[in-house]
Amino acid sequence: MKFIETDLSGAFVVKTDRHQDERGFFSRAFCRREFEERGLNSEIAQCNISYNKSRGTLRGMHFQVSPHQEVKLVRCLRGSVFDVLIDLRPDSPTYRRWTGVTLSAETDNAVYIPEKFAHGFLTLEDDTILYYQVSEFYRPESGRGVRWNDPAFGIDWPEEPRVISEKDRCYPDFEGR
Repeated sequence: MKFIETDLSGAFVVKTDRHQDERGFFSRAFCRREFEERGLNSEIAQCNISYNKSRGTLRGMHFQVSPHQEVKLVRCLRGSVFDVLIDLRPDSPTYRRWTGVTLSAETDNAVYIPEKFAHGFLTLEDDTILYYQVSEFYRPESGRGVRWNDPAFGIDWPEEPRVISEKDRCYPDFEGR
């Protein structure tokens, strides 16, 4: 596995080493030892699947607050997404900055999202499936979000979302929090 740090400290693109032959390919999607050797959280409390029927579906920007903060490892199994992370760590030099990574089934890459980061994505194809490994159980009382188009972050989405939940559309402005 290759760990490529993004411009947000502690967030990584994780690339697998594909071994291909006439049958197809084999790659290791996760190795606890390799994550721990880099000081990354390797705990897995649950795994989630997100199926998205239509291109232009936006989900996010979600996170959980203390004491249920979570680390996510997100991979695209079918289709492709523009995956976005926002650093919400007030003591971080990259506080309130965002980065975007294209995840696809074809490239077989993943993104490691540290605690105190908001996360969301926009589907770039119909019938897109994402697979999440998450370090903490989902706790509705700890679930929070920031708006996908909040000017406090200025995310440059590759296209306008066409499908978005009312909850994700209506998060309040981040300023003043």
